Amino acid sequence: MPTPARRLALEVLSHVRPGEATLAETLAAPEIESLPPSERAFLHELVLGTLRRRGWLDHVLQRLAERPLSRTSPALRDALRLGAYQLLFLRVPDHAAVSETVSLARLLEPPGAGFVNAVLRRLQREGPPPEPDAKEDPLGWLTTAGSLTGWIAARWLERYGADEALARARALLEAPPVHVHLNPRRADAAARADEDGLVLTETGVPGAWEVVRGRPGRLAASGLLHVQDKGSQLVALLAARQGTVLDACAAPGGKSLLLSDRTGPAGRVVASDVSARRLRTLVDARARWGAGRLDVVVADGRTPPFRGGFDSVLLDAPCTGLGTLARHPDIRWRARPADPGRHRERQRLLLDAAGSLVRPGGRLVYATCSVEDEETTEVVQPFLERHPAIEPETLPEWVRPYASGPFVRMSPARERGDAFFAAVLARR
Repeated sequence: MPTPARRLALEVLSHVRPGEATLAETLAAPEIESLPPSERAFLHELVLGTLRRRGWLDHVLQRLAERPLSRTSPALRDALRLGAYQLLFLRVPDHAAVSETVSLARLLEPPGAGFVNAVLRRLQREGPPPEPDAKEDPLGWLTTAGSLTGWIAARWLERYGADEALARARALLEAPPVHVHLNPRRADAAARADEDGLVLTETGVPGAWEVVRGRPGRLAASGLLHVQDKGSQLVALLAARQGTVLDACAAPGGKSLLLSDRTGPAGRVVASDVSARRLRTLVDARARWGAGRLDVVVADGRTPPFRGGFDSVLLDAPCTGLGTLARHPDIRWRARPADPGRHRERQRLLLDAAGSLVRPGGRLVYATCSVEDEETTEVVQPFLERHPAIEPETLPEWVRPYASGPFVRMSPARERGDAFFAAVLARR
């Protein structure tokens, strides 16, 4: 029988389809959360690594299979990918990688177990084929070794050129670093982290720490720290002000927690989102964090139930997430060519609504975890033309390393972590 971690990993992969639950939601299933820590970590590595490398795994497997992979069932393809990932990228004994995967196939489709065994045994003997030459054939490399879908690879080559597209794809193949920020309400947070064996190092974002060694899960559950990418923390810091702050698309709420640390003793954060289900995560986190002056409101950001007068409004708008392919590798296989344009139209409505809530002299921060033009400058520039009383604000000195003109544009090819765009705007 296959191990529980491998069996559950295959179940998770079966949900990575358009219209299915997100990867994060699937990985939070009780059956997975109840696994022993080492088994759960192995499952996460299997799933995330297989999804990051799926394009290359399919290329390798197709070279070794006697029939097109497209003629096999989705379940058998996922099993083959899991087995190939273990053979090529993990320190799993070859015999265990093959035999466990064949056991999975036997559970799924007994007639297909022989095919799975033959393909993986051949991979074990022969190894993978050479990668395409990235300089001579950048598109070929991006769609195989770079593990990008054809439309994303072609898009990035056209828009950024071969060097940037290749650098970005290489960065997104690697597991991103883990970043945290400490709870300022807990004076013992740093000492407790040290006692728990957590080794932290500073990043270029104030208060954002990279985890060099150790696992922060237990400390996060106790409210001593919060796990949050440094780019996400950067965006929240840009929106932080003394007074009343609105987080207009708040779920799951990490930025709202950080904002609540920075509004001052008389300040207040209003965190709103259209999804009541996702806001429940923030309600639980608020209690752990001790953020008393943080209100949670279910509301559609396009038609907010608020009047103007916020000192700062943060709109971290729903987007394609194409800047987070390392952290959320399922997006590689869910996203469609029309998605950037589709998101742009909703983002424009959200930004118009958010801008109306900023008081004179207040700040508006528009952000996305994508740096695609449709979701960034093609949203912000028309907004500025429609609202002449709102203009870009001078960025703080510490943000300059991440700046591109008047805006922030973080890239995984330059900084380790997610790609973020941010526009800091002021109402005169």
